[in-house]
Amino acid sequence: METQILINPSILNADFNDLENEIAKVSSTSDFLHLDIMDNVFVPNFTFDLDRAFEIINFSKLPVDAHLMVNNPEEIAPLYAQNGCTSVTFHLEAATDVAKTIKDIRSNGAKVGLAIKPATQFADVERWIEEIDMLLIMTVEPGFGGQSFMHDQMPKVTQARNFIEKILNKPTLQIDGGVSLETIAEAAKAGANCFVAGSAVYKSDKPAEMVSNLKELARKNYSF
Repeated sequence: METQILINPSILNADFNDLENEIAKVSSTSDFLHLDIMDNVFVPNFTFDLDRAFEIINFSKLPVDAHLMVNNPEEIAPLYAQNGCTSVTFHLEAATDVAKTIKDIRSNGAKVGLAIKPATQFADVERWIEEIDMLLIMTVEPGFGGQSFMHDQMPKVTQARNFIEKILNKPTLQIDGGVSLETIAEAAKAGANCFVAGSAVYKSDKPAEMVSNLKELARKNYSF
């Protein structure tokens, strides 16, 4: 079966005062909305509290892929699953009980994503790959939009893809950070099939068209 190529715009670089319209701009060409949740503890930035996040999930015309860059994901992640997220991703580095968090997200009706920061090795997350729906490899340090793509993460992406190809239940392999027309081909060649794009989409004059262009570039360069 052909691997699906997904583009998930991040609203980190969108106009926070007009998010409903900002999401609508990309809803015709995007696969998911990537909702960055930061707590100013796990990362040095804050985005949305629970109430505002749930409002966004409710009015989004796209299914929501929540990326929780927070401490205590065991407590917080199930709430996002309960409140309508299609997929909830938490960080390996923040979790004290990975197995419980995976179970609680899934039992509340959402798909499970597990994220790793640039300094975290694939070997640290390998044991969980067959239990999750998505692996997120960060290609910037989490916390801020607009950072430069970390090319040195591509061997990790390929290592993950090679592992995934050998197992029956193949999770989506997502990258997040610095995705643009200049970098997405390299990431697709390395084995990623899901791409979070923030600045490239929302700094474009034609956000929906940019999503389509990114997807086409990734599709042309993905060869696994």
